[in-house]
Amino acid sequence: MKKTGLSVEEMNEAQMQSALGPEFVWGVATSAYQIEGAASEDGRGESIWDVFSRQSGKVLNGDSGQTACNHYHLWKEDLDLIKGLGVDAYRFSFAWPRVQPQGRGALNPKGLDFYERLIDGMLERGLQPHGTLYHWDLPQHLQEEGGWGLRTTAEHFANYAEVIGRKFGDRLTSLATHNEPWCTAVLGNLTGKFAPGYRDPQLAAQVSHHLLLSHGLAVKAMRAAGVRTQFGIVLNQSSVSAATDSAHDRAKAQTEYCSFVRWFMDPIFRGVYPQDPGIAHYPDIRAGDMEVIHTPIDFLGINYYTRIWASASQPEVPPPKVLGESDMGWEIYPDGLFELLKDVNRDYKLPPVFITENGMACVDVLRDGKVEDQARIEYLRMHLQSVANARQAGVDIRGYFYWSLMDNFEWESGYAKRFGLVHVDYSTQKRTLKRSAHWYREMIGRHKGEVSMGHKNA
Repeated sequence: MKKTGLSVEEMNEAQMQSALGPEFVWGVATSAYQIEGAASEDGRGESIWDVFSRQSGKVLNGDSGQTACNHYHLWKEDLDLIKGLGVDAYRFSFAWPRVQPQGRGALNPKGLDFYERLIDGMLERGLQPHGTLYHWDLPQHLQEEGGWGLRTTAEHFANYAEVIGRKFGDRLTSLATHNEPWCTAVLGNLTGKFAPGYRDPQLAAQVSHHLLLSHGLAVKAMRAAGVRTQFGIVLNQSSVSAATDSAHDRAKAQTEYCSFVRWFMDPIFRGVYPQDPGIAHYPDIRAGDMEVIHTPIDFLGINYYTRIWASASQPEVPPPKVLGESDMGWEIYPDGLFELLKDVNRDYKLPPVFITENGMACVDVLRDGKVEDQARIEYLRMHLQSVANARQAGVDIRGYFYWSLMDNFEWESGYAKRFGLVHVDYSTQKRTLKRSAHWYREMIGRHKGEVSMGHKNA
């Protein structure tokens, strides 16, 4: 019998493709410390993660980014791999200590040359370069002076941003100031899970303010210098669900949303910090700071992995995890991405939005040259549907970057967690496309109407 019509899965994808539109940007993302390696080569200075990783018990198995994926030497092969995925864009980060080893003062010509080659290599392959100035690798020299707890670090960051902007801005499609300042402030200075490993709630609040201040100062400095690219910031965000309908759980949910989402969104888009009785620590603010932070931006990057499940009870009521969880132990909740996007679009006057990170850590096994990661494919499918739903609801989402291109150094988890579309054998540095990489390529090809039979059978 001749097949008529579309299956439910095909109909969903057809609707999704239509909702995303022909100009939608497809990409993959990485960060410098997680993939570059060459941590002691060509004049690179030490970062806080180099030092943190050497401290006993801070990183699983004593791992570090000393070699990582050796991208510093294998960048040509990696760009060819990215091009082969059929994506439009590559999101990467500059390593501040590679460009400016002390975080201020003298520049490192070899570090600048590396990014020159990398960016030109993207352009030669038809890839849009989307840069990030800071993905958590503060030069150790600045940390020893006080790190992000000092206002002067924000000023040094603005100078560094101007250097990058002047040098590369004409070739960058976009440039984000920070990736996930919440992680730097909270995981690095409140819980101690990330570098530099402090546990000081007042310091964490002040660090968050200096990060936001540095963002505003950097955008102003680059615009004043005539840098011509799109400026923005990348924030990790989540929807928040109260575990029950009790007043305590609803209040807990409100506080969680304030401290995770609104703490950064309100200063950037409203010029104020949110007030909530559950937030105990606020930063010291100088006159004019909020105006600087409120500097208009050209785009907002949103990173989403899971929702926040808010419970005021002891012990906390666990989330239901109906769709399971990732290897990070995070609940798989794609509806949360739609809920988040709908809410922030309602509450703020947003510039164009990019989903700059979204992905899943799986227990990937390389067997007979293949990695069959069907769970990651389902994760991707469901979250892309949420993006499409949000676009249909009026959110101006311009693109999606999967995290991450390849398995890499996953911070305090070392090399134990794998988020990549591409499997990396760390002993040989061999790259192997997982089944999800083939699926992503095919899906993008269908979106562009360019899938060949060869790709379908890859």
